[in-house]
Amino acid sequence: MTTPFPFTAVVGQDDLRLALLLNAVSPSVGGVLVRGEKGTAKSTAVRALTSLLPEVAVVPGCRFSCDPASPDPGCPDGPHEGGGGGTSRPARMVELPVGASEDRLVGALDIERALAEGVKAFEPGLLAAAHRGILYVDEVNLLHDHLVDLLLDAAAMGASYVEREGVSVRHAARFLLVGTMNPEEGELRPQLLDRFGLTVEVAASREPDQRVEVVRRRLAYDDDPAGFAARWADEEAAVRQRVVAARELLPSVRLGDAALRQIAATCAAFEVDGMRADIVMARTATALAAWAGRTDVLAEDVRQAALLALPHRRRRNPFDAPGLDEEKLDQTLEEFAGDDDPDPDGDGGGPGGGGGQPEPDEGPADDGAGAAPPEAGEGEPAPGGAGEQSPVRAAEPFRTKVLSVPGIGEGAAGRRSRARTEQGRTTGARRPEGALTKLHLAATVRAAAPHQRARGRSGRGLVVRRDDLRQATREGREGNLVLFVVDASGSMAARQRMSAVKGAVLSLLLDAYQRRDKVGLVTFRGSAAEVALPPTSSVDAAAARLESLPTGGRTPLAAGLLKAHDVLRVERLRDPARRALVVVVTDGRATGGPEPVALAGRAARLFAAEGIASVVVDCESGPVRLGLAGQLAGELGGTAVTLDELRADSIAGLVKDVQRRAA
Repeated sequence: MTTPFPFTAVVGQDDLRLALLLNAVSPSVGGVLVRGEKGTAKSTAVRALTSLLPEVAVVPGCRFSCDPASPDPGCPDGPHEGGGGGTSRPARMVELPVGASEDRLVGALDIERALAEGVKAFEPGLLAAAHRGILYVDEVNLLHDHLVDLLLDAAAMGASYVEREGVSVRHAARFLLVGTMNPEEGELRPQLLDRFGLTVEVAASREPDQRVEVVRRRLAYDDDPAGFAARWADEEAAVRQRVVAARELLPSVRLGDAALRQIAATCAAFEVDGMRADIVMARTATALAAWAGRTDVLAEDVRQAALLALPHRRRRNPFDAPGLDEEKLDQTLEEFAGDDDPDPDGDGGGPGGGGGQPEPDEGPADDGAGAAPPEAGEGEPAPGGAGEQSPVRAAEPFRTKVLSVPGIGEGAAGRRSRARTEQGRTTGARRPEGALTKLHLAATVRAAAPHQRARGRSGRGLVVRRDDLRQATREGREGNLVLFVVDASGSMAARQRMSAVKGAVLSLLLDAYQRRDKVGLVTFRGSAAEVALPPTSSVDAAAARLESLPTGGRTPLAAGLLKAHDVLRVERLRDPARRALVVVVTDGRATGGPEPVALAGRAARLFAAEGIASVVVDCESGPVRLGLAGQLAGELGGTAVTLDELRADSIAGLVKDVQRRAA
């Protein structure tokens, strides 16, 4: 077994070290989420934490780590006698792989024995192993939705339930949840995000001396792990002793009314949802005082607790950057410092307290948005030339209609298109190809029933053999690759028009985030197309690229379609099970390159020939409409919707859907 990297040898990352130590002092803080770019020692620091945790007393032979002082009365290995003797072992850190199965996480029942013998033969999963320890999820933002749901249930109830065809097992599952993630690969679901007590941002140091020290220590550890750990043993022991002392002091720490009012005022000022933030801040401030060896919580503890507990809770949508206005924080704390009486006028950030967002810049009222000629900007130089216009802010996003890929896929679990998945409604049965995970009881009984006499059945029980078992086939939803192909040419450049277009794409990006899709962005203008964002799970990265998108020049529609086709070809090699949905945002004009219209038609027919699902968002406006976007949709083999029809509450869209179904 490899010697763990010493926690005290991790260079820098002060906030990360403090957050982990506070959870070691007070596990009730609720864990920590570590956000940062790749290669910043996130996993190294987390894995090193276990060496600082006190040993855990457990009931001998219990697979669920019951505490001998107060064993779980419902333990599957019980009942255990309370107050009996126990053994000690080091605290565990259990790693949950992103691609783990449901049975690997919660455990598995032997269905064959349960049916034939009535025996609850249960094999514990990772939640049982993590009880009274740490559950670590690397790349937690890539965790599948059904595993996230199980984690949320266990974190909320402190127990794990396994249900299989009426047979159930329950065991305690209280653990410290620690996750690491790279925000470039996508964000967490809000429900799981809120379950992390603290969050920290880490980044590689830009100081050469510190980077040199990181490399030096890593190379020294690789050359001699045991010798390197021995050199840091004294410092490690000192930190471990300080953690133990802080744990012993923790019950004596006093959280006064003034500190509580500061906590409540801070949470109110930053408009965080619910009351979990207040509770986490209180626990964190108390742990900070104990870590500092004090029995009273000070304003500095409340301030540090806010910086760790609030940034990830004040996000209103996935495009909001996490963070905290420290000037506003200091003003709130100062306003409520030492005040033992509630101040009805000092709410520190209620309505009208400066928390509102500025109105979007609509631009000058007479910018000619409605009077600009349809081809304004056509014939201007390519991107970067004099014809380029400054980026326009997106209009307010809205809830969009559900766009989906026809047919049934087998891609990653999500919420967009129909797919055969492990979750969802049962649609049939089949013989299991590997381990049985979802029993189809009726099909299993039908398979076993004709053979009961030949098998010598004499009692009331059903004689079931492995060949009789049937796996339930289920239909749920999958996530897709939504590739946006956005026309940024001069014909789209009117400020009001481009603002509406960006608002529509932003709305579709929000929808993609909620449906767990991957997204990509191709733009075309001037004489060429470019991949503004390769396919990724980070919709906020796509939103950032969209916000800075300039416009101007001709309309090389064919180049945009061919570039999108090339992106899809490469992505199919990387992830062949994920189906694509191409969303072309354009007015349908084609003016760039030789024979632009014919070339665009040939490019569009490539998508139709390969059966790639597509939707054209028609951005044409004005009293005279050419219907070019509809013609493009026909050549793509897809459908066309206007900006108005894209809205989920659009009456026009509903009417058109009814007419399409009737036809």
